[in-house]
Amino acid sequence: MISLLLISILATAGTGVFAQDQPGSLTLEQAIEYALQHNKTVLNARGQVASSIEQVKAARAQGLPQIDGSLDFMTYFNYEMNFSFGGGSTGGSLGDVMPMPPFDVGDTLLMHMISESMSGGPIVMNNQMSGKVQFSQLIWSGQYWSGVAIAKIAKDLSSQNVVKTEQDVKEGVKNTYYMILVTQKNLDIIQENIKNLNETLKHTENMFRTGIAEPTDVDQIRITLSQLVNSQKSVERAVQMGYNMLKFQLGVAPDANISLADNIDGIMTLVDPAKTLDPTFDVTNNIDYSMMESQVKISEKQLGMQNWSYSPTVAGFYSYTKKIITTGFDMTPNHLAGFSVTVPIFSSGLRRAQVNQAKVNLDMARRNQEMVKEQLETQKNQLLFNYQSAYENYNTQKENVDIARRVYQNIQNKYNQGMVSSLDLTQANMNLLGAESNYFSAILTLLQAQTSLDKLFNKI
Repeated sequence: MISLLLISILATAGTGVFAQDQPGSLTLEQAIEYALQHNKTVLNARGQVASSIEQVKAARAQGLPQIDGSLDFMTYFNYEMNFSFGGGSTGGSLGDVMPMPPFDVGDTLLMHMISESMSGGPIVMNNQMSGKVQFSQLIWSGQYWSGVAIAKIAKDLSSQNVVKTEQDVKEGVKNTYYMILVTQKNLDIIQENIKNLNETLKHTENMFRTGIAEPTDVDQIRITLSQLVNSQKSVERAVQMGYNMLKFQLGVAPDANISLADNIDGIMTLVDPAKTLDPTFDVTNNIDYSMMESQVKISEKQLGMQNWSYSPTVAGFYSYTKKIITTGFDMTPNHLAGFSVTVPIFSSGLRRAQVNQAKVNLDMARRNQEMVKEQLETQKNQLLFNYQSAYENYNTQKENVDIARRVYQNIQNKYNQGMVSSLDLTQANMNLLGAESNYFSAILTLLQAQTSLDKLFNKI
């Protein structure tokens, strides 16, 4: 019972945490902030920064002290080592098998001691076991320092990629948010038109029953009403698709409940052409250009690293060996120390080819940087042109809506008085719907153009 109670409590707590993680109703700024915290692409970009930090540590650690330990065991299967100097089966002294050179007294005594130790029979090679600890330190390597510098620049490039990814996510969330609001506004207008046409249909049916209207008038309105109902269903699906896209960008589950707290009228109050059309543009503030600068720096360091391949590498070491099990014949010392110098002499043109390749890559990186700069300048001019055209079209479509609405109201009044046909009424209604659709399409285009400019100017 206690276990079941704990499981129930944990399940309830887990449900509460999940419910609290639901975004709910979001303003545009809240949606952007939520996406920056939960979007999986952004999280992966930040994870790449964490990985590059560890790569810097790994590159730096290669030049720091290294300590390794080992445990070795070896068996000789009790091998017997015999020393023979040509004395046959009976053996013989060292002086019996070879003429003795003129040694001094100490040398002669040592030779007799070796001879006596060998005359005692074979040496049995027993098992051998030893533990070893070795300390090594890189003293000098030009390629090492270049590698550390490359790793640091790569870390900076990963951080810049986070900024770029965040900008892409902000742009995506904004455009999707705008699209949902505009599509929802279109849906509201269609629903309002359906409501008005239903009333007009009832009025026309009454007129038909009294003999004032023709049956074709009723049929014409019904056809228009049916078309509007189909349009309503299509726009409803478009709204749902927009919400599905926004959920993906926010990093929430597809079945999460979200709604938009802002409306299109409030967002349009933030549109400021005088501020947006400011031609001041510093290309160095653009993240794409900054990333290309980092690429050039990496290419420069890679060229330096290849040039350092001609220089020597110096490393030192010290090792201590503890003999746990040893044989009767062991001449290995416990302490060893030394250093090594590796000097490149001849590589059949390998190093030269690598240096030349690095030079070519550096030239390519610099040209790419210039290309990005030129592309950004061209893009600035194009986006400014797009925004100006979008703003002018927005003003035009806004006026068209006002005109189309006045025309429709006038035609509707005349239709109610029997002065115009149902065809004139439905045509005026379709003209109004078209004008309103074009108007909100112009709003969406204008907002998207402003978002693109803000991103280019690093103001998003």
